[in-house]
Amino acid sequence: MWAKKLGGQLGRPTQSIGGWLVSKMFKTRNQVLEESAVHLCKIQPEETVLELGHGPGLGLELAAKLLTGPKGHMIGVDYSEYMHQMAKKQVKEFLESGKVTLHLCDVANMPLEDNSVDKVFHCNCYYFWPDLRKAATEIHRIMKPGGLIVTTLRQSHIAALAAKKVMPGENWRPEAYMAALRDTGFTDIRMEDTHHGNITFQAIYATASTPDSV
Repeated sequence: MWAKKLGGQLGRPTQSIGGWLVSKMFKTRNQVLEESAVHLCKIQPEETVLELGHGPGLGLELAAKLLTGPKGHMIGVDYSEYMHQMAKKQVKEFLESGKVTLHLCDVANMPLEDNSVDKVFHCNCYYFWPDLRKAATEIHRIMKPGGLIVTTLRQSHIAALAAKKVMPGENWRPEAYMAALRDTGFTDIRMEDTHHGNITFQAIYATASTPDSV
């Protein structure tokens, strides 16, 4: 029972003691993954960038600071009302200036135009998508041809949680996520071990297909 409750809060934190504890964990344990995902995206000043499952907003803030051009724009989506409200406070100034836009929605149904996003990143997120292929199809729809998506995770930690039945089903496996990306039109899909100080984590890269590669 406890594993299912923890998994529920990790996937969709609520305004509760459990959700509050999970949000604190996101801010500490996810910091390296958030910073690294932003760095690995190689964000350019004029790009439109999207973070999936933005959580408390650490990655949103880091990425928004890199979008210094007049057309640079940061978008965040999360389907947790609690995380949505926390992120609004974290990036309040960017929201007021129009640099950042947040959507409370499902990754598989985003209110974004086709071919409108240059870069996408997320960390510790895809394991909770009920239908990986449906989500990947939606992500590909909104990305510009040739756009880059970067995913960061600590596979050993996720595998340990999965062994305790905290993670639902088999979606936590990187192979399942990468297969969904491949099946929905992404190319150049690869996973690499990456290091940040004494921390080792994994980064998964994929490129939205261009007309020539379809």
